[in-house]
Amino acid sequence: MKNTEVNILEDIELDNPIFIEALPGIGHVGKLAADHMIDELGATKFAELYSYHFPPQVFVDEDGLIENMTNEFYYLKSLGENERDYIILVGNSQALSPEGQYELSSFILNFIEDYGVKEMYTLGGLATGHPIEESRVFGAATDLEIIETLKELDIEIRSADGGIVGASGLLLGLGKIRNIKGACLMGETPGYFIDAEAAEAILGKLTKILNIEVNTDKLDERAEETRKMISKAQKLEQEMVNKNIGSGEDDLRYIG
Repeated sequence: MKNTEVNILEDIELDNPIFIEALPGIGHVGKLAADHMIDELGATKFAELYSYHFPPQVFVDEDGLIENMTNEFYYLKSLGENERDYIILVGNSQALSPEGQYELSSFILNFIEDYGVKEMYTLGGLATGHPIEESRVFGAATDLEIIETLKELDIEIRSADGGIVGASGLLLGLGKIRNIKGACLMGETPGYFIDAEAAEAILGKLTKILNIEVNTDKLDERAEETRKMISKAQKLEQEMVNKNIGSGEDDLRYIG
């Protein structure tokens, strides 16, 4: 296996698709929103990405079956009022290291450029560290024209007091160099639990930008499934941390 490789499950042709990224991050807000989109809209998985930059572990489900650390690409065709095609990236992990983040982001951009992507939206959470009454949506973009669009939808613009860590930020930054325009939508969340309300908030804004409709009634069910997955991941990570502490090795941490 190469450091990073993709397994094509279905050969597809897309017309000027919009790319949506939502890998695990703060409150798993973006991942929760994108997983819900995939289920509700019936997206089809067409490729899987594997990498040595993912954590050195696997998941084990209730039946004892192993699930690899992976990112997954889904597609939708002729969706919404504008009849646009889409590629959606989800998964159960991000790269562990800064070097891995750069390599994976470049790999992903190379992959989606082959399908003609020129526009992208990345989804994530913005942690407050304390409870909130209602989740606001913040945004940042690659150009001022998109910033104006975000403002028209009452999306608060992310100020200069903080960056965007992980794939959601890096894909936009590296994509801008390649003339791929886009924005990051961040749902405000306490940051210490799986936040379905924040996911619903960013979905509400994203669907307006894209002129599509997504029913959000089952988001709470999706949040519970995600909580179980994250609980398993955290248990595995803690076991690795304890083992490394005992052996004197460096700790391993997630980014994003």
